[in-house]
Amino acid sequence: MIFKIIYQENPSQVPLRENAKTLFMEADSKVEVRQRLADNTPYNIQHIEEISGAYLEYEQSSPDYRLTEF
Repeated sequence: MIFKIIYQENPSQVPLRENAKTLFMEADSKVEVRQRLADNTPYNIQHIEEISGAYLEYEQSSPDYRLTEF
């Protein structure tokens, strides 16, 4: 499954939509995604969403799309 993660790089700052960044990760569950992020980043995770079908195709068509691996 592919997950879209919206996060803030600095966990000590108040989350602002303007500062939000996105990454994509392949995993078996949201729990696995959250654990990998906790183990490898200091990010403040705002939202994790599984994407598939037309939504995934749309995201894959973006030049910024790439899967993150740890």
